[in-house]
Amino acid sequence: MSVFSPGFQGRPRPKSDRLPPGQYLTEDFPVLSTGPTPTVDLNRWQFSVTDESGRQYSWSWPQFMSLPQSRPHVDIHCVTRWSKLDTDWQGVSLDDLLENVDTQAEYAMITSYGGYTTNLPLEDLTDGKAWIVHTFDGQDLHPEHGGPARLLVPHLYFWKSAKWVKSIRLLDQDEPGFWEAAGYHSYGDPWREQRYQGD
Repeated sequence: MSVFSPGFQGRPRPKSDRLPPGQYLTEDFPVLSTGPTPTVDLNRWQFSVTDESGRQYSWSWPQFMSLPQSRPHVDIHCVTRWSKLDTDWQGVSLDDLLENVDTQAEYAMITSYGGYTTNLPLEDLTDGKAWIVHTFDGQDLHPEHGGPARLLVPHLYFWKSAKWVKSIRLLDQDEPGFWEAAGYHSYGDPWREQRYQGD
């Protein structure tokens, strides 16, 4: 069952060259989830990357927070047609997390606390395109928005930016995640309106 915040529909606003087709601008930050918000204890929080051979790289919360910090300033676009411009985050670049991972994989499966999954080409997580973020607008990321940490992949529809991120598994072949198996587009480019299979 999906959970939506009241009033997430918003009102149409003036168009922008930063607004993908079919989107409207919002100044709110709507909340959309597929189920209840998980409670994640930072003392037990762990993020891991597992390569295609099964080797695992992992970070506790203190280890993760000690990594170099990035501050992406990006626009975000939801498949439900809202876009929010000029958002500010803080977190760790996937380039830093994958720096010592020796892989020939081309795909990644993201898993969240709570069991949500989404798939991505590995190239969409590298070269400054993706982060694991823990701060939004100068504040700790609220649980309803994916705190303590979520994936941020702003050039794709926001369902790809998995909340409550737990792990990344590197794959030789693509596999569908939760929404992709339910009919959403495997890639999700907002500029090409890739909302559903066949778009």
